Amino acid sequence: MKIGEFSDSFLPIVDGVGRVVYNYCETIAKKGYECTAVVPLDKFGYRGRFPFEIIDYYSRSLPLLPQYDAGMPAFDLHYNARLKMTDFDIVHVHTPFIAGNEGIKYAKDRNIPLIGTFHSKYYDDFLQITGSRYMAELGTDMIVRFYDHCDEVWAVSESSAETLKSYGYKGHVEVMPNGMMIKELDPSWAGLAKEHFGINDDPCLLYVGQMNWKKNILKILEAAAMLKKDGVKFNLIMAGKGPHEDEINAKIKELGIDDITHVVGHILREDLLSGLYMLADLFVFPSLYDNGPMVVREAANAGTPSIVTGGSSSAEGIDDGVNGFYCEDNSESIYRVAKSALSDLPKTRKIGLQAKDTIPVAWDEIIDDVIDRYELIINRYKEQK
Repeated sequence: MKIGEFSDSFLPIVDGVGRVVYNYCETIAKKGYECTAVVPLDKFGYRGRFPFEIIDYYSRSLPLLPQYDAGMPAFDLHYNARLKMTDFDIVHVHTPFIAGNEGIKYAKDRNIPLIGTFHSKYYDDFLQITGSRYMAELGTDMIVRFYDHCDEVWAVSESSAETLKSYGYKGHVEVMPNGMMIKELDPSWAGLAKEHFGINDDPCLLYVGQMNWKKNILKILEAAAMLKKDGVKFNLIMAGKGPHEDEINAKIKELGIDDITHVVGHILREDLLSGLYMLADLFVFPSLYDNGPMVVREAANAGTPSIVTGGSSSAEGIDDGVNGFYCEDNSESIYRVAKSALSDLPKTRKIGLQAKDTIPVAWDEIIDDVIDRYELIINRYKEQK
């Protein structure tokens, strides 16, 4: 079986979708199938370390979203020549935008099945960028029309499937959750991250993700200010990059928490990122935007429990007080939950061990289900020809 995975987000990875696509490609290839990532790529790098093929095309950074590159496949003749040489059996698109439309064209030209995964709450993105509800609704109408072209639509969680349906999509949505690359972490990495970023011995609250207000970051910062005012000793670590970095740094200073906050940027080194997860006592991720976020699983794999908003997609798989913590959608609730968890660190660490035992699901297991589904869709498509 030859598989094409099309995505607008890939190396260097800056978001969850990029991580998902990378792990799809890597795990599928390791299972013995031919897998090709069709993606924009602004850094060539050494490709010999990847077990899968990459067909990339010209890209430029986006003014309003500097963490992303906008692909321009129409201007890349070498890309088009390479793509014509492929012979995929199935196309899987992870975006309804440029790469997604490339996948639609390829699947239509070759008369092969097309799967589309719904990853993100695009209405929120459109509203943030345009500031117009009308434009956001037009954008989601476009999203629905895109998924209408797919032979099967997947979502990464039950709540994300409901989000797509709320946009007006009428078809069936298959839930195919994300996994994670479960591996043994080197205990020395926590100390390495602590030294590298100059973090003291106080307990640590960690956020990993885009520096974007839509992630509920303001509530994290306000909760941290309340904890500091209450005399709680702790470090706040903010890892990631995004369009609102300057505003977030300004708010950190305004709230008077710059002396306890470490803004460490986007971390490419696995030892440092895993080290931060291991170093943290709590992973704070109250986002209502994310669908099946990988960062919650990564924190759990390091034995760190998460604070998530009850009822959100991030909360799926978390049992409050057993393998993580629920908060309400406000700063005061995050403050209260964090203060309680920090006041009894032995109990919180036991909850973290429960998170490690119950939340992460290996990509190997997920991709077995994916391969089975691919084969079913390919066979069904052939029968319908």
